[in-house]
Amino acid sequence: MTAPPDAEVELPRPAIYDLRATLSMLAMARIDPTMSLAPREVWRATWSPDCAAVTWRATDEGGALRLQAWGSGAAWAVEAAPGLLGLRDEPAALQTDHPALRALIGRFPGLRLTDTGQVTQSLLPTILRQLVTWVDAVRSWRALALAHGEPAPGPADLRLPPAPSTLASLPAWAYRAAGVGSRQAETLRAVARRARSLDRLRVHPPTELARRLQTLPGIGAWTAQSLLGGGLGWPDAVPVGDYHLPNSVAWLLASEARADDGRMLELLAPFAGQRYRIIRLIFAGAVTAPRYGPKSTPRTRRRG
Repeated sequence: MTAPPDAEVELPRPAIYDLRATLSMLAMARIDPTMSLAPREVWRATWSPDCAAVTWRATDEGGALRLQAWGSGAAWAVEAAPGLLGLRDEPAALQTDHPALRALIGRFPGLRLTDTGQVTQSLLPTILRQLVTWVDAVRSWRALALAHGEPAPGPADLRLPPAPSTLASLPAWAYRAAGVGSRQAETLRAVARRARSLDRLRVHPPTELARRLQTLPGIGAWTAQSLLGGGLGWPDAVPVGDYHLPNSVAWLLASEARADDGRMLELLAPFAGQRYRIIRLIFAGAVTAPRYGPKSTPRTRRRG
């Protein structure tokens, strides 16, 4: 590195901690131009809740965690570091005798839920995932960042996501060129126009935050709950309305290859308070139900 950071902080490292696994949920796949992930080093370019550009670098130094930041949002990143790095999370809160779930926990003992404190910056990629495949959402995010994002501050070769002001004013053809549907584009514009006011909603409890978000056109339960769990670290979020998630939950917890939202909620009910932690482990472990119903008894086909 050649440019010294504008701010930095060193924090105690938990005895069991996985930096990459904890922060990987923030990346839109490996081709995300706003992030770079390695086992002991993660870079991210983003916008603070005050719409200040920042690039931060988190490193696992064995006995400590260090966060360095560049740009006008550097002071915010340092202040937010405990949440960003998942240090306020309590993974031990999930206690279970379920064999498949215990095995999954054992595969990812250092995984924590990260709280970015960023409502808008967590909403934007979530909106891109509405009603499309993960691959299409990743491509759209990358296209928007490369075409309309600025070079990130600091020494890393990253791009900032498009600024909220940019997204609010992008014409329809620019969204189409990035593979973004008209419905998603309208929702992105609406969120971008309200960026500062939406980020102030972070002070509310999760259920109230979700209720307020869902008053916006284009923001439903799936989007709000995905934001709460994946971006704000709420361990009990459940994104209902997902096409694949109920099947994955049912396969992990009951060896059932197919389920709907009702069945998923029924299976997750004994884990109230920690339901998103299970979902996050499912994502980490790539737990998926068979494409077709099991030909042998479900228990012999159990995964994870």
